[in-house]
Amino acid sequence: MPIYQRVGELPRYKHTAFRAASGELYREELFSTRGFSGIYSTKYHLGPPTAVVSERELPAAQPEPWPQAPLTNWHFRTDELKRGGNFITARTVYLHNGHCQIATARVTEPTDDLYRNAYASEYLFVHHGQGTLLSEFGALAFGEGDQLVVPKGVSYQLRFDGFQDNKLLIVESASPLEIPARYRNDHGQLTEEAPFCERDLRAPVFCEPRRDGQVRLVIKAGERMFEQILQSHPYDVVGWDGCLYPYAFNIRDFQPKVARLHLPPPVHQVFGSQHLVICNFVPRPFDFHPEAVPISYYHSNIDSDEVLYYVAGDFMSRKGVAPGSMTLHPGGIAHGPQPGKIEGSLGAKATEEWAVMIDTFEPLRPTAAVERCLDKNYPRSWLEPAKDSRR
Repeated sequence: MPIYQRVGELPRYKHTAFRAASGELYREELFSTRGFSGIYSTKYHLGPPTAVVSERELPAAQPEPWPQAPLTNWHFRTDELKRGGNFITARTVYLHNGHCQIATARVTEPTDDLYRNAYASEYLFVHHGQGTLLSEFGALAFGEGDQLVVPKGVSYQLRFDGFQDNKLLIVESASPLEIPARYRNDHGQLTEEAPFCERDLRAPVFCEPRRDGQVRLVIKAGERMFEQILQSHPYDVVGWDGCLYPYAFNIRDFQPKVARLHLPPPVHQVFGSQHLVICNFVPRPFDFHPEAVPISYYHSNIDSDEVLYYVAGDFMSRKGVAPGSMTLHPGGIAHGPQPGKIEGSLGAKATEEWAVMIDTFEPLRPTAAVERCLDKNYPRSWLEPAKDSRR
């Protein structure tokens, strides 16, 4: 995240004695990437962020494998699985590889625990629900359609306003989630061609530092989980500045590009990492050439797996999907519009679809959760209707 923020109290110079009015020293912490060469933030705590009372390994709920999963196109309905829990325990992993996990979470209960993903950055799409993401950087209000980017190593909480209907799509990425380089100029500023601007990105709002006692932190480290009991609350930050922090971008603020003829999916990209890209499909006018076929052509994307999470509206190239549906089209297998969809799109002026797409550059492995909510007829949904042989 390249936008510099300055929040709360800071000393004039880094690495100098910075004191409270009582004379007590604040504790400086550098939160950095790529050693000391990437983007970073500097935080000033009331107490040392290293004080741990106790620690232990926790049982880790591993995604249940589905070793017999065939190589085919998939459609599965994530709303059919009713597992709940808090924002940490409610996660159901559907797809994964060596660099990412794709999950959903029905958050049905609160927790005072803090959570930190030590090995992966996280993308959280808020399908349903509203509340506040709390971290050492402050409070970040969220609502439906928000996309929350949480860098690896951030200790955070999700506080929902209620627990009637909360649903998250969660993507973990081993490499940082960043705004595409082609959207930024040489100085990091978003260009006029970008589909959103800095005004659309929301940073945390400063909170008064916490002076609480011990607090429980749950840390995910790859496939293992750990508990640390911290001596004092890490949200004891009196000030911070830098370019590395959680932020939000709402899918409704994505400005789509249109053309005379159909544009490829990269024009819908919003974030990317070394191992995946994330795109937003939003309502937009269709292509305006008089002979244009406005929906996607058949394609075999042999270098990536394509995942679509359906949010709302009418997805014109596909039938049988609904909000909460997820499709996986593996690399090397053709996919595209289903029978009748091309003909039905001709002459259409606009689409009202809302969806999130994740393309990964390494094949994804479906878990047993996919099998439990699978549309088994989906791979045959491209078959043309039988013709009347009496003609």
